[in-house]
Amino acid sequence: METYNLTTATELQQAVHTIKTAILKSQSRAARLISGTQLSLYFGVGLYVSSNSRKGTWGTGAIEVISNQLRRELPGLKGFSAQNIRNMRQFAEFWQTYLIYSPMASKMEFAELQHEIECDRFSLAKWSPIASEINRDEFLGISFSHHMEILHKTKKIDEVLHCIHETVIHQWDKYTLRDVLKIGIPQPENIAPNNFAQTISSSQHAMKAIRMFKDEYLLDYINVEDIDAQEDDVDERLVEQRIIHNIKRFIMTLGKDFAFVGNQYHLEIYGEDMWSDLLFFNRELNALVAIELKIGKFKPAYLGQLYAYLQVLDDKVRKPHENPSIGIVLCKMANQAYAEYAVRDYNKPMGIATYKTFADMPIEMQHILPDVDALKKILEESIEQS
Repeated sequence: METYNLTTATELQQAVHTIKTAILKSQSRAARLISGTQLSLYFGVGLYVSSNSRKGTWGTGAIEVISNQLRRELPGLKGFSAQNIRNMRQFAEFWQTYLIYSPMASKMEFAELQHEIECDRFSLAKWSPIASEINRDEFLGISFSHHMEILHKTKKIDEVLHCIHETVIHQWDKYTLRDVLKIGIPQPENIAPNNFAQTISSSQHAMKAIRMFKDEYLLDYINVEDIDAQEDDVDERLVEQRIIHNIKRFIMTLGKDFAFVGNQYHLEIYGEDMWSDLLFFNRELNALVAIELKIGKFKPAYLGQLYAYLQVLDDKVRKPHENPSIGIVLCKMANQAYAEYAVRDYNKPMGIATYKTFADMPIEMQHILPDVDALKKILEESIEQS
């Protein structure tokens, strides 16, 4: 059990009074603490505790004493355990650098932090200009528990901001976010926009799917000149034929454990015929994977078409022991933020990815890659060894 200096009892009582006043002031502004108000309160308390416990006069065990006294004086108070007060301190110490930090901060400003708690530092009028790169709505849109799950995993600001963004977009609860972070920090540069966390019941299975599909694939065997000369529907068929002609390479591009089922896979329901461009089965996910090819920019209508295919696949093709089918729209271009927004309200697991052809690569990279014959030889050798 930590101890504290008995000579500081009056000071600790003052600390209890100061924090309690801040709590009551915050509660008086709203019947209940919404996320933004709570974060602002916790940030203010965290700065106050940091100023007094790190560089101030508080002795060891002070936080335990303050926590216990607060809960005695405010029966039913939640969120102010000693550990959570330490979390508030960690939260404030991390974010003050990006939200309020000034290299010209005076000793007087520091002294004010030691004796006063400001509860509305996150109000729009007080949002620091240096925080312009931080999405304020996303920052305030997740709970303190979400913030702490992220900060316990990483202190890199780009990773923290991306985790916040992904949490908001996918509407992850605290436990789903924890499962995501156990596997690793989501990387913005290679994860396809998707709704897997919301639509796949098993968190572990959802995380596998999230990691499985990249946001972009290189299809360097597609003849762009031929494609550009055709109508849209012929374009997509040409892309499909190039992939089929190079199906082994395409499977290697997708990743491990993919098996090709067929192209223009016929589906029928209530007398209506439809054809899925490319159908695969993934052993790791134990699920059919339908890929819908598009040669232009992503459109929300593509998701509706893919959704219909997934419905029929699950009802007519999927085996009883298999997981629900997954759909991927593979198009030439996509606004990732818009794609994430468009897909999130569907209740079938779907993602959006883009592809580049050989001609899309920088000239210097084109010279680095081996020619088609060399790639075929590498592929054949790898297949023989497997």
